[in-house]
Amino acid sequence: MAKMVRDTLDTEYKGSIFGRLAAYMTPYKKQMLLCLVLVLVVTACELVRPVLIGDAIDIYIEGYNEPYCIVENSDLTFQGQSLSRAENCSSYAQILMVDEQYVYFTDLNAEESASLLSLTEEGPVTSAQISALNLSGQVLSQDDLKELRHQDFMGIVKVGLLYMGILMVSLVCSYIQTMTLNQTGQNIIYTVREQLFHHVHSLPLRYFDTHPVGQIVTRITNDVESLNEMYSRILARLFKSTVKIMGLAVVMLVMNVKLALMSFVMVPVITVAIVIFKNLSRKVHRAIRTRISQLNTFLSENISGMRLIQIFANEQMKYEEFSEKTMDLYKANLKQLFVFAVFRPLIYFLSQIALSIVLIGGGLSVIESTLTVGTLYIFINYISNFFEPIQDMAEQFSTLQNAFASAEKIFVVQDEINTITEIENPVKLNEVKGKIEFKNVWFAYEDDNYVLRDVSFVIQPGEKVAFVGATGAGKSSILNLIGRYYDIQKGQILIDDVDLKELSIHEVRKAIGQVQQDVFIFTGDVASNIRLLNEEISDEQIKDASKEVNAAHFIEQMPNQYHEPVSERGSTLSQGQRQLLSFARTLAVDPKILVMDEATANIDTETEQLIQKALETLMDGRTTIMVAHRLSTIQHADNIIVMHKGKIREQGTHQELLKQDGLYKKLYELQLYSENA
Repeated sequence: MAKMVRDTLDTEYKGSIFGRLAAYMTPYKKQMLLCLVLVLVVTACELVRPVLIGDAIDIYIEGYNEPYCIVENSDLTFQGQSLSRAENCSSYAQILMVDEQYVYFTDLNAEESASLLSLTEEGPVTSAQISALNLSGQVLSQDDLKELRHQDFMGIVKVGLLYMGILMVSLVCSYIQTMTLNQTGQNIIYTVREQLFHHVHSLPLRYFDTHPVGQIVTRITNDVESLNEMYSRILARLFKSTVKIMGLAVVMLVMNVKLALMSFVMVPVITVAIVIFKNLSRKVHRAIRTRISQLNTFLSENISGMRLIQIFANEQMKYEEFSEKTMDLYKANLKQLFVFAVFRPLIYFLSQIALSIVLIGGGLSVIESTLTVGTLYIFINYISNFFEPIQDMAEQFSTLQNAFASAEKIFVVQDEINTITEIENPVKLNEVKGKIEFKNVWFAYEDDNYVLRDVSFVIQPGEKVAFVGATGAGKSSILNLIGRYYDIQKGQILIDDVDLKELSIHEVRKAIGQVQQDVFIFTGDVASNIRLLNEEISDEQIKDASKEVNAAHFIEQMPNQYHEPVSERGSTLSQGQRQLLSFARTLAVDPKILVMDEATANIDTETEQLIQKALETLMDGRTTIMVAHRLSTIQHADNIIVMHKGKIREQGTHQELLKQDGLYKKLYELQLYSENA
């Protein structure tokens, strides 16, 4: 069994993970399309912003280097002259910084203007250089400079306002995209969790025999939640990063092919690093999800069994076992940290190398006057933006690999086949009478280890039948087969002369009321534990059922009576009280077939006497099947079937079996001896 549980933990999904994850987005195609359009708008805004600043630098901030044309009429006038940025005119005006002062030259011809511009390319301009050209100019005051460069200032204001407008558009689009994507992601996660929980409910008991509770809880909670980040954030960010990288590459190539190629020198190296990282990251995340599942399984089992651990003073041993599993998770997380500790700095290092290459190449071009300062700024900004989404992909890959690892675990559960299936058009019984027949039934929980061997018997409607025998004889297995919680390997089981496999599973189980030895109490109140979410059961029916099994005598003594809160597993109730609640729960549905598996095993003698008479009344008219070790509780059964090693050895009434001087009599005498000892 341990090997089987370990195998289920390590099962890997073999299908297309992305295809199945994408299928959940199909009902939200419009929302996803809107998000993609908004991502494109936001990305376009991010691409435009550096261009605005670069143009502002070249056109307005560095604009004093550009000569003015003296024209007849324009919006800019200075000292009675109309000035314009037009080209090819007969007379020019020029601002030049000479010896740390702004000097204004006017009435220049084309050759003189070109000579002044050539001086700026050689470095800081001095008055000696101006004198060598036989030119003179007027030193500008601060007010003169403001008046002369008023249009440049207004141009910068317009660029600033446009920049703010683009920021606002980007902000609004990002807000709408984030809200839409998160809402869509939450809807998808809700659907996944609902489907998974419903599917788990539909699985046969055999699945829960081989899969720890903690593992299943991890699938429905932690693993499903890890998909939330992927749907709500990662997919949009991946799309945005991809579009941004492609957009930047195109714009950079259009602006300056030489600088663009310099920027892309490190791209092949980064691509190789990403491929290696992707493979390592997926393995690490798969290991982490498995370790988390194992840890949750361990915690679920040991917290539930804390009483037993403390009784046997096993705290230290369990602590050491917990430390071992925690250390496994710790080591898996360290591997993840190591992968990212190498990858992220490596990407940053490569991006800085690319930036250095562009600074050197672009700086030389600016010095040679083949590239403007604004264009160099745009490229430096774009390089940071170009490698930023690649770096961002590292984190995105982390979450994405985590989501894929969780998706693998989820899809393995979803692909579990329910072996207990019913035919398309099951036979409908107008009323279940309660006749039960086993015909040469062979049954094994695993492989060919049969716990029932060629078992045959008939229980008539309203008959009370008890099964007795040693532990492992197959008594409880018979009860599980009647409700079709497992399917038999050979033979046939009939309910009201109809093969069990031809009937509706829901109809059969609805007709069966089952009381078990180990009573499970849910967190809630007394009434909810009797009703079990069946709204067809009224409060009056709950009270009547409680009175019939004598549970009302302790319920009505509680402060809130039927609304008294109870904790998980009913720890605030005694074992006898929990058993009485189980009787009331079963009787409230008014079953046609009553199944009791060691139902009175944990009830003290006084409590047993309280319910014995009620049981006789309740069993009247119902087919009743009992499994009991205490033979005193089944002496009045219509038929007692003695099981031994999966076979029927004896059957008859209590008195008939005692006369046979067989296995039943030995069990009876042994029990009498134990009670009198």
